[in-house]
Amino acid sequence: MISALIRLMLESFVSKLDEGQEKLKQLDGVMLIVNGIIWILGLLFLFDNLGYNVTTIVAGLGIGGIAIALAAQNILGDLFNYFVIFFDRPFEVGDSINVDGKAGTVEYIGIKTTRVRSLTGEQLVFANSDLTKSRIHNFKRMDRRRAVLTLGVVYETTHEQLAKIPTLIEEVIKAEREVTFDRAHFAKFGAYSLDFEVVYFVESAEYLTYMNVQQAINLKNYSKLFEDSLKLGLPTQRKTILVSK
Repeated sequence: MISALIRLMLESFVSKLDEGQEKLKQLDGVMLIVNGIIWILGLLFLFDNLGYNVTTIVAGLGIGGIAIALAAQNILGDLFNYFVIFFDRPFEVGDSINVDGKAGTVEYIGIKTTRVRSLTGEQLVFANSDLTKSRIHNFKRMDRRRAVLTLGVVYETTHEQLAKIPTLIEEVIKAEREVTFDRAHFAKFGAYSLDFEVVYFVESAEYLTYMNVQQAINLKNYSKLFEDSLKLGLPTQRKTILVSK
């Protein structure tokens, strides 16, 4: 009865939060701990009514609890960090995250571990304490993606052609849907080419959309440069062979 009432109160509170439906799926872990506390308190109340010295029992539990806590520091740390993840919400089930170079989609958040399905298909299991100590990149909460394009043309390119390239690239990018152009500049003299740096934003968090837009822009840039007789710079080597007579 008490457990059901507490669960009802928690469900009412969690459902009002952002992405509350996802949080409701994680309540089982919280209720497991709540039920354990209720059972312990209930047993103590029962022993007290039966005439046992509850103070002695509590003291014994306290000493035993200290011993258990010392022996299970990592487990208790993961349990505490489960509550940190639950209430602080750095990520939810279904979010795409990157933790120390390991990327994937969150499948399950438990009281000790969190399981992530990696991009290559295998399941990654993280201890909750490790996650709260790490820098987590949450891609689901990203509104848009920033793209940086580096484009190099050969040194034989004329001054007039160089001056036209930023405008050509800007026209290509602005013609695409869901894209915001930022800038295009002749950035540096590279080892093999004259390098331009282009920055734009794809107004979508979806990685597939981001890659499709990049592909479309790259193809159109190549076509535009070809139409204007501009050649892309490639690494080249010149060898001089001396032949002795």
